Amino acid sequence: MLNDLFIFIVALFMVVKGATSATRYASTIARSYKLSKYIVGFIIVAIISILPETFISITAALDGMPSFGLGVLFGSNIADLTLIFAIITFFSGRSLKIEGKIVKNRFVYPLILLVPLVLGLNGSYSRLEGLALIITGGVFYYLALKDGTDRSNHVPDENSRLKSIAMLLFSMTLLLIGAHFTVISATSLAYDIGVSPILIGMLVVGLGTTIPEFIFSLKSVRKHDDSLAVGDILGTVLADATIVVGILALINPFSFPRKIIYTTGFFMVLAAFLLFYLMKTGRTLSRREALLLLAFWFTFAFVELTVNSYTF
Repeated sequence: MLNDLFIFIVALFMVVKGATSATRYASTIARSYKLSKYIVGFIIVAIISILPETFISITAALDGMPSFGLGVLFGSNIADLTLIFAIITFFSGRSLKIEGKIVKNRFVYPLILLVPLVLGLNGSYSRLEGLALIITGGVFYYLALKDGTDRSNHVPDENSRLKSIAMLLFSMTLLLIGAHFTVISATSLAYDIGVSPILIGMLVVGLGTTIPEFIFSLKSVRKHDDSLAVGDILGTVLADATIVVGILALINPFSFPRKIIYTTGFFMVLAAFLLFYLMKTGRTLSRREALLLLAFWFTFAFVELTVNSYTF
């Protein structure tokens, strides 16, 4: 058990370190192509931020444990929409400013998160459904990317850009290795202590994979780049729920316990509606509203502990 715990901690550290570095260098590369701060956060940085849960989920699917991967994805999404937003709001010491274009998607965004739930009501995802999820996420990203340039961004020299690309590739390699050992050690650890691997995925691994966007967003709000922080988190959640789940289904169609949809999935969509409701009030997210998000996450954790308090 101690050996599994040690491997798990080291592997998760590799995932977090690789993702944090990848996020930083991806942001540098994106800025060099004159993309706006919101687009850099919502698309470029968010895509890098999803690498931990993506690699872990794909590894889990290839190892015959797709439910573990799905639990990681949905669990990390709920943490992003509630716990991470709450923490960065507290640490910023002020209300987060929300752009009008973000509030404009307050109905569309949560409804998109409903798509994987509707398709998964039967407890499985086919390749066709996986393709539908990828297309859904891709279309939303395409619409967000339109008119997303910012001429005010500084363009670095070519050597700096090449260095960033090289470091990005190295960080992704570190991520991939860490993801492989995270799945193996987390599953062994779950059976050692007698709990469901899905629960470990949702509340431990899922929470750990949110660290890259948390660190990036926290640094952004401290520089008063609120749009960069909000865009990163929202973009990460959307990609996880559509594109990453779609990729898993394309690789290998899989079945899973329906309770993941009825409990975790329900909490994910409800968290999105709650967040956008709070953000549209004055186009800010206050510290008092952050407390509501924090309470929501603890409610989710309690429910999951109750529902998954047995070994598969």
